[in-house]
Amino acid sequence: MLSRLFSFFIITLLFSGCAEEPEKRNKAKKQSNSTQSATQAAFTPVNKPTFIADSAFRYVAEQVDFGPRVPGSKAHAEAVVYFKEKMNGWGWETNIQRGEATTFNGKNIEIKNIIARNDTSNKNRVLLMAHWDSRPFADRDDSRKNEAIDGANDGASGVGVLMEIARIISQSDLKPNVGLDIIFFDAEDYGQPSSMMSSQTGDTWCLGSQYWAKNLTAGYTKPKYGILLDMVGANDAVFPKEGVSMQYNPQLVNKVWYLAHKLGYGDYFIQTEARGGITDDHLYVNKIAEIPSIDIIHYNPDKGDFGAFHHKHSDDISIIDKTTLKVVGDVVLETIYRE
Repeated sequence: MLSRLFSFFIITLLFSGCAEEPEKRNKAKKQSNSTQSATQAAFTPVNKPTFIADSAFRYVAEQVDFGPRVPGSKAHAEAVVYFKEKMNGWGWETNIQRGEATTFNGKNIEIKNIIARNDTSNKNRVLLMAHWDSRPFADRDDSRKNEAIDGANDGASGVGVLMEIARIISQSDLKPNVGLDIIFFDAEDYGQPSSMMSSQTGDTWCLGSQYWAKNLTAGYTKPKYGILLDMVGANDAVFPKEGVSMQYNPQLVNKVWYLAHKLGYGDYFIQTEARGGITDDHLYVNKIAEIPSIDIIHYNPDKGDFGAFHHKHSDDISIIDKTTLKVVGDVVLETIYRE
């Protein structure tokens, strides 16, 4: 995910270097928070399929096993085949949107967005999104800065959660009332490093979602809203109410965070509003495609940072926590099954 934020008036960098890794959250505390209070007792979770954390973790690990999924690499090409075979195998209508883009350093790359849809005749739709590429350099690390990172959390985690959602929906008798579009965006993480900050820094990121938003297919039925998942697998994850999300769809933000708290996940979905807004794929889905979308993203408002492993080689499978994956999966399922 991206290393910069912007306010609604002035583009600004809130980039923190080399933050110490936060202490692991006390698991017992998480479990105790799942015990509903008298007020929560009136809340009944919707009837929905069970999100399997082990399965989601496996999909994250399988992506990482390819190696860094940098556009133009062998790992990138192999991952495209993997995604298409998996989603098609679960009965989702899956296509690869190919396009071209120029990176901040003048490199021409081919973009491959993976677009999957179910219940295609249903005009009442919801969009779920994540990016699947990994950063081509470790610009926040102290060594091997020019080498690509695994992107276990920053890329693979959101995709892993959405793959598990796609699997269980296809295999369950419990179906949502809405059709779903699931998009894995490419080239999100090829943006300009903070050390090269310029007025063009923002739009050098999220190249795949920019391309998709500018090239919607003729007759495309726009979903009623979108939910983006980014960096949703770390053991110390907290998800504040992100600024762009609050600008474009505050009602959905408040609904999702309300449901998360009622499910007992208040330690993750915190009520804090992050300063400014985060330049992420949802920004272009909002601005260009005009689909009111929100971002569930790991960001620590107190530290002004995306985690000690952000854009470093330490963003590997060892930092992925199954509990966090399940929390996010449960909240997304609760949201879409209430439609």
